Amino acid sequence: MPAKPPTPFLLASVVSLVISAAVPLRPVGAQPPAQNNNRQTTPSAAEIAAYEARLAEYNAVREPFEKETAAYWKTVADKRKIRTEKRGKNEAPTVADYVLTQPPLYTGPSRPTAPPGYKPKVEIAPPKYVPVIADFLKNAETEFQFKPDRPASERQFKRAYAKAAAAAGLTRDQIVRIYAFETGGSAGYDLQAGFESKKPEAHAVSTALGYNQLLHANTIELLATKGEKFVSALQAKAGGATGERRRRLQKKIEILKRMIAYARSVPDEWTEHVRIATTPQGLGIHSLNLDIDVGPLLQVENLATSVDFARRHGIVRPLTAAELEMMNLAGDGNGFDIVTMPSALREKVPTSNFFERNGYEANPVVMRNNTVAKLIAATNAEMDENSALPGAKGLAAVY
Repeated sequence: MPAKPPTPFLLASVVSLVISAAVPLRPVGAQPPAQNNNRQTTPSAAEIAAYEARLAEYNAVREPFEKETAAYWKTVADKRKIRTEKRGKNEAPTVADYVLTQPPLYTGPSRPTAPPGYKPKVEIAPPKYVPVIADFLKNAETEFQFKPDRPASERQFKRAYAKAAAAAGLTRDQIVRIYAFETGGSAGYDLQAGFESKKPEAHAVSTALGYNQLLHANTIELLATKGEKFVSALQAKAGGATGERRRRLQKKIEILKRMIAYARSVPDEWTEHVRIATTPQGLGIHSLNLDIDVGPLLQVENLATSVDFARRHGIVRPLTAAELEMMNLAGDGNGFDIVTMPSALREKVPTSNFFERNGYEANPVVMRNNTVAKLIAATNAEMDENSALPGAKGLAAVY
């Protein structure tokens, strides 16, 4: 899989509030009541001129920076393409196939804020809305008449996940340490990226869900490429069930087949999977990660495909948890380059080589630990620390 950049979405919401109140008559000689003037103010010419001057100063610095940055990331993409072509020929990349400088760092002035009542010629786009679990559930019901069967407890989901992981050949160390890294060591199966802290001001930063933080496009890709595997698993469950449970599973199988058909309605390309993942159907499909029968399978398969990718490209030994996480974090191809990179080169190669600009800038871990060696060390350290937390211990106990 390619890198997993956060994929934001736009959804505007407008709320109107109208309040009316009766105004009593005022006795003669009494002072008039204070007026609540909510009319929009108009900035003075001097305020506008000052703003435009600060904006011009900002643009004079920002525009050259953006040109330099665009050129940098184009070089990163070009060299990544070269490495991909070499990988297809079973050729090892060399130091010349990587950008060895860090991305440009902006140190100029911040963009000024326009004075109240003034509309700039070029407005800043509002923050894009990132769909949350409520959106996935709503679209699942609307588009597919599907409502996930949620687990009765976190332990039930952990058991199902551990069972599927063992069947796929994943080790306890791999799944526990990756869970510890991706979720912080104590979060649940329904964790969405951005809500790790559980603070009131927390908000979604991407559509990533679950123990391995699958993006909505990852879910689409897994259905498109591994759909029959999930159907077969449900059919086996239905074969051993009776009564209402059997009927629910049979209905779920039919819904899953419709979802798979939609995932396969476009070419099997990452950009196409990203595109349809943003549709109502794509958002609804992502709710499968919350289902006790399908969710554990999706989360496991996302790691199992990385292991299979490594084997097909010559790595027959078991991957360490940190190595597997590199493939989970940066995508199979990029992760494979990291895993197979000589130690001496890891000290030199910036992490920017394995991401697109948006994904890199949205990930403080890879920005802060800005070489391959630093990133792997930081990943192992966080895995060590978080593996001691209750959630990780609980997962280890049920494997």
